[in-house]
Parts: sequence; structure tokens; C-alpha cells
Amino acid sequence: MQLLVLKNIGVLGIHSQSAIAERLLIDAPAVSRLVDRLEEDGLVERRAGENRRCVRLEITEAGRQEYQALQRAVEWLDAQARASLPPPEFEELSRLLEKLQTGLFQLLSAEPSAPPRKDEPPDAPAPTNDNG
Repeated sequence: MQLLVLKNIGVLGIHSQSAIAERLLIDAPAVSRLVDRLEEDGLVERRAGENRRCVRLEITEAGRQEYQALQRAVEWLDAQARASLPPPEFEELSRLLEKLQTGLFQLLSAEPSAPPRKDEPPDAPAPTNDNG
């Protein structure tokens, strides 16, 4: 999700949290939490906007480098999946991943607490799949 926020700011030139929320179909508090984390990590800066009530989001050089590294990783993973799967299976995988992404966006939008950070252990064990 942070990759999408970085892309919206750095590549697509969207600089307002509300526009990012609208584009990603998530609520404003979820975007605010994402931007908070990106700002803590030095990947995004909040700057004064056109008036006192709004801020303008800017990607930092570190954010640009992080986005490029993540984009390369996504492209590599896509190439590996295409090489490993016949076209119909790759299309099915893509369809299922889009469905999962939509569900996760909805969960993030509805969830009052922020998702765990990569450097923090989870609070509870992940649910298991008992379908075999």
C-alpha cells in the first residue's frame, strides 16, 4: 500500500491526501496513517499547501529511490511468475491477486488501527487455513 502512495505522489503527481484516498478507494484516516509512516521513514514530506488547511505531499529523494527499488522488485516478481506459469494460470493468479488487493483495501479503510510495521512483531498469530 505504501508503494501505491509513493507512486501517486512521486510518479502521478498527486499531492493531496484526499485525492490519494479517493484514487485508492480508502478513507482519509487510512491515508493519513500511511503518510505518517512514510514521513517517519523519510520517504515523504508534508509541506505547506495553498492555504493553511491543506498540506502538500512531496516525495523525498530517499522515497524516490525506495519506489524505484520496489518497482524493480515487482517487475522481477511478475517476470518470474510469467515464466513459471502457463498463460491461463498466470491470468487466474492475476485475477485472484486483484480480488485479494480489493479486499485488503477495504479492510485497511475500515480498520481503526494501523497495520503492523515490518520491524514490529505481530500482536496475535495469523489465522490458519484449515482447508488442507
